[in-house]
This record gives sequence, C-alpha cells and structure tokens, in this order.
Amino acid sequence: MKTLRLIQSDITIQKVDAIVNAANTSLLGGGGVDGVIHRKGGSAILEDCQKIRAKQGGCAIGEAVITTAGLLPSSYVIHTVGPTWQDGQHGEKDLLSQAYLSSLKLAEKYQLKTIAFPNISTGVYHFPKLDAAFIAIETVVDFLKHTVHLEEINFVCFDLENFKIYRQYLAAIDQKQFQVLGI
Repeated sequence: MKTLRLIQSDITIQKVDAIVNAANTSLLGGGGVDGVIHRKGGSAILEDCQKIRAKQGGCAIGEAVITTAGLLPSSYVIHTVGPTWQDGQHGEKDLLSQAYLSSLKLAEKYQLKTIAFPNISTGVYHFPKLDAAFIAIETVVDFLKHTVHLEEINFVCFDLENFKIYRQYLAAIDQKQFQVLGI
C-alpha cells in the first residue's frame, strides 16, 4: 500500500530518496526553502544547477530538474518552479499542479521510492494556502495511483498553518487506497 505522510519539520533533514525544492527559474538559490536547501546542501547543488543552466537556461515555471543533494541526507534534490499568485486568472492553479506533476514524473523516471514536498508557492509567491494544499494533494494522489516505483510521498510543512490545512485535507483521503500517516 502506498503511503502519504504529513510532517511538520524542516525539509532539509528528511531522509528520503529526494526532497523537492521550491526553486526559482534561475536555479541559483534564493529565499525561503530554496535558499536553505542551497546553504545546507553545499556547493555541489549549485554546481549541478549551473550545469543545467548552461545546458537549458534554467527551469521554467511548472517544470522540474534533478540534482545531487550534496550534504543533505537525501540522495537528490528535485527543483521545481511554482507560479507566483497574481489573481487566479493567469493559469496559476494549472501551473502549480504541473510543478508537482513534473516533480513526480522525474522521481518515477529515476525509480525513486520516497520523496518529500514542501508547500510550493505558498511563501513569497503568495499562492493561497488552502488552494495550494488542495492542488498538491489532489495531484499527488492521482499520480500515485499509477506509479511503479514511488511508494511514499511526504508533505513537509514548515509552518503550523500549512500543517493544519494539510491535516484537514489528508483526513478525507480514502484509507483503503492509501496509508495516511501524521494526521
């Protein structure tokens, strides 16, 4: 049975195959979780990001790329770029779903079993937290039904507000289809 796990913690200490970074299009680090991942992971992450930039010029909104995790306890970092919330009339919801989907497809391609997601776009990108949590969970649940390799998805909430929102949504998940932990 596949597992969804809710955790209130720091994503950089998660012992999973890959953590997902809420990156920006430059892939050069930034604020929030992106900056923390780059700082704690060390120079190897930035070096991999620079190679990706040289090859393809960064990472578009809704897309994802994979690098080493450097000094972090995971093996990889999947960098995805979520949308900046404008007013909900510029495809933001579809782009956020695509960011999760691109990350999941990359994890499946690399035959990863466990990944951890932060709350993409809910910080400085100002995506409404309720909408963002619903999109994240819906996208992950739909994808997880058809995976071969992925077995466990961790939603790692840094703040209590997101944790409570995710807990509410995850409590409604069909426990016959998925094991839901942390709620």
